[in-house]
Amino acid sequence: MKEPVPDATIYAIERPCSALMKYYFLGLLVTGPLFPILILPAYFRYHTMRYRFDAEGISMRWGILFRREVILNYSRIQDIHLTSNVVERWLGLARIQIQTAAGSGKAEMTIEGLREFEAVRDFLYSKMRGMKERGPTPVGAGAVAKPGLHLDEAAAAELVATLREVASELRALREQLDSQTPWSNPPPPLVP
Repeated sequence: MKEPVPDATIYAIERPCSALMKYYFLGLLVTGPLFPILILPAYFRYHTMRYRFDAEGISMRWGILFRREVILNYSRIQDIHLTSNVVERWLGLARIQIQTAAGSGKAEMTIEGLREFEAVRDFLYSKMRGMKERGPTPVGAGAVAKPGLHLDEAAAAELVATLREVASELRALREQLDSQTPWSNPPPPLVP
């Protein structure tokens, strides 16, 4: 099993690696006489492609004449796929296809040109599922935060404290109702 990559490494990714341009070049060689025309958009796509991973989500942008930017919050991510063909595997690359619940069958964002694709996939899964919380976080009133308590545990502790408080209030109400004699205050008569 591989050692998990620190989040700081993922946050530092801003550009695709140079192997992506080799992939574009090799892929467009099969186009024959169209190669000089098709290599220009691929060249500009590679040189303008930027990624940004932050605490809220991912953004990807590229383009010179027609600028395109896609921003996804981690909470919107529904599914993540890794795909690679023979040439991509030979170059050590894969595409990370991210799908949302937007209704279309295709990926909302495709991150390409990364050698750390497995680490990025694992990072995205952890953010998507909300499993990774860092260190102790402040909790609301009523719960006691212990050192090393994660957000999920702190929220559970706060929930337990609130439920105990509600249970004691319900118990007091039930005792008060039980102490009253039945029909000590008869209901008013129904008027037809």
